[in-house]
Amino acid sequence: MPATTLVLGANGFIGRWLVRELLDQGHPVAIGIRAAGRDTELRHWLHEHGTPTDALTTVTADITRPGLGLSPADHERLAEVRDIHNLAALFRFGLPRAEAAAANRDGAVHVLRWAAARPTTRRLVHLSGYRVAGHPSPLPPADADRLYRRLGAYEASKIEGDSAVRALAPELGVPLSVVSPSTVIGHSVTGEAGQYIGLATLVEQLYRGRLPALAGSRRTFVPVVAIDHLARFLAAVPQHDHGPLHQHTVLDPDTPELPALIDLLAEHLDVRTPRLRLPVGLVRRLPRALTGADPETLSFLSEDRYDTTSADRLAAEAGLRHPPVAETLRRWADRLVAENFGRLPEPTAYPAGTPKVRT
Repeated sequence: MPATTLVLGANGFIGRWLVRELLDQGHPVAIGIRAAGRDTELRHWLHEHGTPTDALTTVTADITRPGLGLSPADHERLAEVRDIHNLAALFRFGLPRAEAAAANRDGAVHVLRWAAARPTTRRLVHLSGYRVAGHPSPLPPADADRLYRRLGAYEASKIEGDSAVRALAPELGVPLSVVSPSTVIGHSVTGEAGQYIGLATLVEQLYRGRLPALAGSRRTFVPVVAIDHLARFLAAVPQHDHGPLHQHTVLDPDTPELPALIDLLAEHLDVRTPRLRLPVGLVRRLPRALTGADPETLSFLSEDRYDTTSADRLAAEAGLRHPPVAETLRRWADRLVAENFGRLPEPTAYPAGTPKVRT
């Protein structure tokens, strides 16, 4: 059965859950991988999660190359693809600027230009981030330089990519939906995530007694979204978005403010809550060896609030609702602990409420 949806970045945390959701809904899916055989782990993961892969096609694609480096045979395999989800990105702190820009900026543009050259393209869905929106499109080079110095290569390159596709898509006539999720946590039922950086690092520090103080204020807001809700939302976008450009910020508005979120998890994990709070500006000036905080994570510690109107409207049309956030956070924390924060081989099916084992 020819694929009608292409997912780039399918081996990533969000990508695998989106592929599973699309296949479970009956959509024939193609995935782009950079090297032969790199789909083996994903196919095994899908099998272990009860999702058949009969309707899954694999092509070799590299977003850092114009035309995605597709062979003629792979072009033919994608002949009936209408919807393209670009979830491919480098998500790592401390990246060199050139490496981050090649994937997160240039790669986003290469995918857009490839989509524009295809007569069957219905919609391109570009995955961005909730702290990325609000910058000029296109982004002036001087602004980009300042962002790389202030935010680090990961976030700055994502901002460049977001700005570039929003500026170029109307020129090329590509219907574009930009989806900007907040911090993505585990599955609302099983807690499964498979990603152990960002907020998960903070949970580990809390659990191991290595969080003597919390950066930010009592109003610091680090919103979250469950991975299963986000996967269903992404799958629904091409069916519900019409017209040239849509931008959706996807987060659970019921997320507690960061101090309350940490209190909730500390009580659940039976550990002490840090009572000392330090301004983010002060933490930036302290040695990382003392604070344990990666400088690139500090820009996410903000009191800002975000407009979710368009995402809420689409979710309502698609019949989607956020799962209860407090219970999802607890189940996610249980799963992180059971997996020793990524230091054990990832299990495939923990039930909710897995016993916690301190190591």
